[in-house]
Amino acid sequence: MQGAIARLCMVVAAAILNHPSLIPQENATIAAQDEELMVRMREHAERLERERSKLEAELSRAVAKEDEGGGWEDGYSWYFWGTVSFVVFLAIEMGRMDTFESDTGALDDDDEALPTRALELDKDILSHFYDRWTYISSHDTGRMREFVEGFTDDLLESLRSISDRDADMEVGDFVGIGSMFESWQVRKTPTCDLVVPLSPPDALDFRVNLWCEPSSDMPPDRQGCGTVQVSRFGDREGGCLCGSANLGEDMLCLLHGKTDTAHVVDRDLDALLCSKRTSLLAKDQVMKWFQVSLTKAWGRISHKYDFEVTFRRLDATGALKVRFPSGKAIMVNLIPAIQLVDTDAYLVSHFPSDGDGPPDPFWLLSLGIYERNLLKHLAKFLPRHSCHLHCLQVVTFLHAKQTTLTGGNALTDYHWKTVLLHLLLRDKPSAWSADKTESRLRDMFGFMRGSLREKRLHHVLIGNGRVPREIRFPETIRKAEPVNLFRGLVLKRDLYAATVCHLQEMLRNAAVLLQEYTPLSMSGGGLDY
Repeated sequence: MQGAIARLCMVVAAAILNHPSLIPQENATIAAQDEELMVRMREHAERLERERSKLEAELSRAVAKEDEGGGWEDGYSWYFWGTVSFVVFLAIEMGRMDTFESDTGALDDDDEALPTRALELDKDILSHFYDRWTYISSHDTGRMREFVEGFTDDLLESLRSISDRDADMEVGDFVGIGSMFESWQVRKTPTCDLVVPLSPPDALDFRVNLWCEPSSDMPPDRQGCGTVQVSRFGDREGGCLCGSANLGEDMLCLLHGKTDTAHVVDRDLDALLCSKRTSLLAKDQVMKWFQVSLTKAWGRISHKYDFEVTFRRLDATGALKVRFPSGKAIMVNLIPAIQLVDTDAYLVSHFPSDGDGPPDPFWLLSLGIYERNLLKHLAKFLPRHSCHLHCLQVVTFLHAKQTTLTGGNALTDYHWKTVLLHLLLRDKPSAWSADKTESRLRDMFGFMRGSLREKRLHHVLIGNGRVPREIRFPETIRKAEPVNLFRGLVLKRDLYAATVCHLQEMLRNAAVLLQEYTPLSMSGGGLDY
């Protein structure tokens, strides 16, 4: 029996000492760590299996001896020492978990602290870069926005004129979001992102269902998504009953005419942009309808303009390219969306910076208006000529240039803006004075590096208790569980490795890229970007 107890203790000790998280290899690469971890875990499992077999044999012999006349004290002694061993093992595990969590909390800030030698930038070059994109381009940006808004108004008005009010969706007034409307874009070809709200035909009604609502049954991998329920008037409580009740020949609904009522009753929801065999709004069908409608709308007004409008990508709805006779161009992304009632939140079909969105019938939640409001609100407390937008311009410039060198990766300008907003919420306003640009750039790179290491970058608004109450957005979203923007990297190992490599190369090439492209702005020319 003593041998069995000793062997049990050996098994417990082996499990503790060979736990994969006990001895990390900090100097190994991420891929190497994963491979070595899998090998160690397999060897560990085989070793424990052999020990378990030996232990079962010992126990069998011990039980046989007890059956032959062994004392009951030995049996209870076995149970006693087994219980003690289990309690000791559990206490050690709990203690190590507490230590691990406390170490992780202590390392959060260390991971964000980038060494000075890892990013050394010339202050004169940063100053010239700032002058180019803050002072010289501010006037051009205003003129571009004015042109895009006028052109889009005309295009959408043409779309409304060719739409069937009884069968087609109604198009609302667009809303500008993103870098062009937040004054930090640094692209050679300006890009404007415009959300275009869509509402149902007169006979129908939309109801938005979010992933974070108590009644939601969406899968866990659909965080940050929603669906749109399509119903006839009268199907929902409080709606008009003319579509579901027989009013008789002598009665007429004061909201809908007789012909409208008949149209409601006979309408087939599958023909009204719904997913097959469901009453959920089909995102793909909406995007197809929107693309065809935009093409027809431009055909009606193209003779009024002396520039060319083309669709950049057939698989990206509303992605327009306006090319002037001078050769200059402007990118315009018209994004179809469903607005949440009484809010500035939208369910959008896609994000222009991303690739494929979620499959039908899931739409993506966009809080771009609230993010713009948050950026404006935080800027009120920053020092005069603060460096926060300058830092965002630098990192997005470097990101774009590095992407042309090393290829695709998971990072977007939106991820960098999210990092900036997290840091603005965390740091004191005085930390963003103009003379601290280089330090704040190191903070942004360090924060992104730590987020990639953990494969976790939370949405800045959803479930973030640091967001000021002055930024009013739906409480359901404010109190939801945080949404991880890097969730997709957990399973996409190749994309994750490419993204880590991309960030490392950005850091390594930052000074060279800025120095290479800044002299053009110093001589009065534009950046070749």
